[in-house]
Amino acid sequence: MELIPLLLDWFPYLLRGIGVTFGLVLSSLALGVIIGLPMALGQVYGSRLVRVPIGIYVWFFRGLPILVLLFLFYFGIFPGLGFDLSAFVVGAVVLGLRGAAYQSQIFRGAIQSVGEGQMVAARSLGMDRLCAVRSIILPQSMRIALPGWSNEYPNILTDSAVCYAIGVAELLTRASQIVAQTYVTMPIYLAAAGIFILMNYGGMKVLHMIERKIAIPGFGSGAM
Repeated sequence: MELIPLLLDWFPYLLRGIGVTFGLVLSSLALGVIIGLPMALGQVYGSRLVRVPIGIYVWFFRGLPILVLLFLFYFGIFPGLGFDLSAFVVGAVVLGLRGAAYQSQIFRGAIQSVGEGQMVAARSLGMDRLCAVRSIILPQSMRIALPGWSNEYPNILTDSAVCYAIGVAELLTRASQIVAQTYVTMPIYLAAAGIFILMNYGGMKVLHMIERKIAIPGFGSGAM
Protein backbone atom coordinates (compact mmCIF):
# COMPACT_ATOMS: atom_id res chain seq x y z
CA MET A 1 0.00 0.00 0.00
CA GLU A 2 1.46 3.38 -1.02
CA LEU A 3 1.94 5.71 1.89
CA ILE A 4 1.18 9.07 0.25
CA PRO A 5 -2.31 8.11 -1.05
CA LEU A 6 -3.02 6.45 2.30
CA LEU A 7 -2.12 9.57 4.27
CA LEU A 8 -4.12 11.77 1.91
CA ASP A 9 -7.17 9.54 2.23
CA TRP A 10 -7.12 9.48 6.02
CA PHE A 11 -5.80 12.98 6.70
CA PRO A 12 -9.25 14.67 6.85
CA TYR A 13 -10.35 12.13 9.45
CA LEU A 14 -7.18 12.78 11.43
CA LEU A 15 -7.67 16.52 11.22
CA ARG A 16 -11.16 16.28 12.74
CA GLY A 17 -9.44 15.19 15.92
CA ILE A 18 -7.86 18.65 16.15
CA GLY A 19 -11.22 20.21 17.00
CA VAL A 20 -11.79 17.74 19.81
CA THR A 21 -8.26 18.23 21.13
CA PHE A 22 -8.59 22.02 21.05
CA GLY A 23 -11.95 21.71 22.77
CA LEU A 24 -10.33 19.74 25.58
CA VAL A 25 -7.47 22.21 25.92
CA LEU A 26 -9.52 25.41 25.86
CA SER A 27 -12.19 24.02 28.21
CA SER A 28 -9.52 22.84 30.62
CA LEU A 29 -7.65 26.14 30.58
CA ALA A 30 -10.86 28.07 31.22
CA LEU A 31 -11.92 25.78 34.06
CA GLY A 32 -8.42 26.01 35.51
CA VAL A 33 -8.66 29.80 35.69
CA ILE A 34 -12.20 29.79 37.08
CA ILE A 35 -11.17 27.45 39.91
CA GLY A 36 -7.48 28.23 40.26
CA LEU A 37 -7.70 32.00 40.68
CA PRO A 38 -10.12 31.95 43.65
CA MET A 39 -7.98 29.23 45.23
CA ALA A 40 -4.90 31.42 44.84
CA LEU A 41 -6.71 34.33 46.49
CA GLY A 42 -7.82 32.02 49.27
CA GLN A 43 -4.27 30.84 49.87
CA VAL A 44 -2.93 34.39 50.04
CA TYR A 45 -5.72 36.20 51.88
CA GLY A 46 -7.84 33.44 53.40
CA SER A 47 -7.89 32.10 56.92
CA ARG A 48 -6.51 28.73 57.90
CA LEU A 49 -9.97 27.20 57.42
CA VAL A 50 -9.75 28.27 53.78
CA ARG A 51 -6.08 27.51 53.16
CA VAL A 52 -6.10 23.94 54.47
CA PRO A 53 -8.82 22.56 52.12
CA ILE A 54 -7.18 24.33 49.19
CA GLY A 55 -3.84 22.80 50.13
CA ILE A 56 -5.43 19.32 50.25
CA TYR A 57 -7.01 19.89 46.83
CA VAL A 58 -3.68 20.96 45.32
CA TRP A 59 -1.87 18.03 46.93
CA PHE A 60 -4.48 15.54 45.66
CA PHE A 61 -4.62 16.66 42.04
CA ARG A 62 -0.88 17.22 41.71
CA GLY A 63 -0.07 13.94 43.40
CA LEU A 64 -2.02 11.56 41.11
CA PRO A 65 -1.20 10.70 37.48
CA ILE A 66 -3.67 12.07 34.96
CA LEU A 67 -4.61 8.54 33.84
CA VAL A 68 -5.55 7.56 37.39
CA LEU A 69 -7.69 10.69 37.74
CA LEU A 70 -9.46 9.99 34.45
CA PHE A 71 -10.33 6.44 35.49
CA LEU A 72 -11.30 7.56 39.00
CA PHE A 73 -13.77 10.16 37.75
CA TYR A 74 -15.03 8.37 34.63
CA PHE A 75 -15.66 4.97 36.20
CA GLY A 76 -16.09 5.90 39.85
CA ILE A 77 -16.86 9.39 41.12
CA PHE A 78 -19.23 10.75 38.46
CA PRO A 79 -21.26 7.51 38.03
CA GLY A 80 -21.36 7.17 41.82
CA LEU A 81 -22.87 10.65 42.06
CA GLY A 82 -25.45 9.79 39.42
CA PHE A 83 -23.92 11.83 36.59
CA ASP A 84 -23.98 10.25 33.14
CA LEU A 85 -21.36 12.38 31.40
CA SER A 86 -19.73 11.85 28.04
CA ALA A 87 -16.07 10.91 27.83
CA PHE A 88 -15.28 14.35 26.40
CA VAL A 89 -16.90 16.19 29.31
CA VAL A 90 -15.15 13.98 31.87
CA GLY A 91 -11.83 14.49 30.13
CA ALA A 92 -12.25 18.28 30.02
CA VAL A 93 -13.36 18.43 33.67
CA VAL A 94 -10.51 16.25 34.93
CA LEU A 95 -7.91 18.17 32.93
CA GLY A 96 -9.43 21.41 34.21
CA LEU A 97 -9.49 20.30 37.85
CA ARG A 98 -5.91 19.12 37.63
CA GLY A 99 -4.88 22.27 35.78
CA ALA A 100 -6.50 24.39 38.49
CA ALA A 101 -4.17 22.85 41.07
CA TYR A 102 -1.12 23.96 39.07
CA GLN A 103 -2.55 27.29 37.95
CA SER A 104 -3.49 28.24 41.50
CA GLN A 105 0.17 28.13 42.44
CA ILE A 106 1.12 30.26 39.43
CA PHE A 107 -1.48 32.85 40.40
CA ARG A 108 -0.51 32.67 44.06
CA GLY A 109 3.11 33.45 43.26
CA ALA A 110 2.09 36.34 41.01
CA ILE A 111 -0.21 37.82 43.67
CA GLN A 112 2.49 37.56 46.31
CA SER A 113 4.97 39.27 43.99
CA VAL A 114 2.92 42.47 44.15
CA GLY A 115 4.34 44.51 47.01
CA GLU A 116 2.39 44.39 50.27
CA GLY A 117 2.79 48.14 50.46
CA GLN A 118 0.24 48.53 47.68
CA MET A 119 -2.41 46.81 49.76
CA VAL A 120 -1.49 49.00 52.74
CA ALA A 121 -1.70 52.14 50.60
CA ALA A 122 -5.08 51.09 49.19
CA ARG A 123 -6.47 50.43 52.66
CA SER A 124 -5.17 53.78 53.86
CA LEU A 125 -7.15 55.45 51.07
CA GLY A 126 -10.35 53.87 52.38
CA MET A 127 -10.61 50.83 50.11
CA ASP A 128 -11.77 47.59 51.63
CA ARG A 129 -9.66 44.49 50.98
CA LEU A 130 -11.93 43.13 48.24
CA CYS A 131 -11.88 46.39 46.33
CA ALA A 132 -8.09 46.66 46.65
CA VAL A 133 -7.59 43.12 45.39
CA ARG A 134 -9.96 43.64 42.46
CA SER A 135 -8.73 47.09 41.42
CA ILE A 136 -5.02 47.06 42.28
CA ILE A 137 -3.60 43.60 43.02
CA LEU A 138 -5.30 41.45 40.37
CA PRO A 139 -4.63 43.68 37.31
CA GLN A 140 -0.92 43.60 38.07
CA SER A 141 -0.66 39.98 39.17
CA MET A 142 -2.51 38.63 36.12
CA ARG A 143 0.00 40.30 33.81
CA ILE A 144 2.84 38.90 35.88
CA ALA A 145 1.28 35.42 35.89
CA LEU A 146 0.74 35.19 32.13
CA PRO A 147 4.21 33.82 31.18
CA GLY A 148 3.92 31.04 33.74
CA TRP A 149 0.26 30.42 32.99
CA SER A 150 0.94 30.13 29.26
CA ASN A 151 3.14 27.11 29.98
CA GLU A 152 -0.02 25.29 30.98
CA TYR A 153 -1.10 25.26 27.33
CA PRO A 154 1.52 22.74 26.11
CA ASN A 155 1.14 20.74 29.33
CA ILE A 156 -2.62 20.33 28.87
CA LEU A 157 -2.21 19.78 25.13
CA THR A 158 0.07 16.79 25.72
CA ASP A 159 -2.06 15.54 28.63
CA SER A 160 -5.14 15.60 26.41
CA ALA A 161 -3.78 12.60 24.50
CA VAL A 162 -4.25 10.50 27.64
CA CYS A 163 -8.03 10.97 27.23
CA TYR A 164 -7.66 8.30 24.57
CA ALA A 165 -7.88 5.83 27.47
CA ILE A 166 -11.55 6.69 28.16
CA GLY A 167 -12.58 6.89 24.50
CA VAL A 168 -12.46 10.62 23.72
CA ALA A 169 -12.22 10.96 19.93
CA GLU A 170 -9.23 13.30 20.03
CA LEU A 171 -6.22 13.26 17.75
CA LEU A 172 -4.41 10.24 19.18
CA THR A 173 -7.63 8.19 19.30
CA ARG A 174 -8.28 8.85 15.63
CA ALA A 175 -4.68 8.00 14.74
CA SER A 176 -4.99 4.70 16.60
CA GLN A 177 -8.26 3.92 14.81
CA ILE A 178 -6.59 4.52 11.45
CA VAL A 179 -3.70 2.24 12.42
CA ALA A 180 -6.16 -0.48 13.47
CA GLN A 181 -7.83 -0.39 10.05
CA THR A 182 -4.77 0.03 7.81
CA TYR A 183 -2.05 -1.75 9.82
CA VAL A 184 0.27 1.12 8.93
CA THR A 185 1.77 2.36 12.16
CA MET A 186 4.71 4.72 11.94
CA PRO A 187 3.53 7.10 9.18
CA ILE A 188 0.16 7.63 10.90
CA TYR A 189 1.66 8.29 14.30
CA LEU A 190 4.29 10.56 12.74
CA ALA A 191 1.51 12.55 11.09
CA ALA A 192 -0.28 12.84 14.46
CA ALA A 193 2.98 13.89 16.11
CA GLY A 194 3.51 16.56 13.47
CA ILE A 195 0.02 17.94 14.09
CA PHE A 196 0.65 18.05 17.85
CA ILE A 197 3.91 19.94 17.25
CA LEU A 198 2.16 22.47 15.00
CA MET A 199 -0.64 22.94 17.54
CA ASN A 200 1.91 23.45 20.29
CA TYR A 201 3.98 25.91 18.25
CA GLY A 202 0.99 27.88 17.01
CA GLY A 203 -0.62 28.14 20.43
CA MET A 204 2.58 29.24 22.12
CA LYS A 205 3.21 31.87 19.43
CA VAL A 206 -0.23 33.37 20.08
CA LEU A 207 0.32 33.36 23.85
CA HIS A 208 3.77 34.94 23.49
CA MET A 209 2.25 37.70 21.35
CA ILE A 210 -0.29 38.36 24.10
CA GLU A 211 2.51 38.38 26.69
CA ARG A 212 4.42 41.03 24.75
CA LYS A 213 1.25 43.05 24.23
CA ILE A 214 0.34 43.34 27.90
CA ALA A 215 3.80 43.05 29.49
CA ILE A 216 4.70 45.52 32.21
CA PRO A 217 7.74 47.46 30.87
CA GLY A 218 10.82 46.88 32.99
CA PHE A 219 9.28 44.00 34.93
CA GLY A 220 10.61 40.43 34.68
CA SER A 221 10.39 38.67 31.30
CA GLY A 222 8.37 41.49 29.88
CA ALA A 223 11.22 43.97 30.22
CA MET A 224 11.60 46.26 27.22
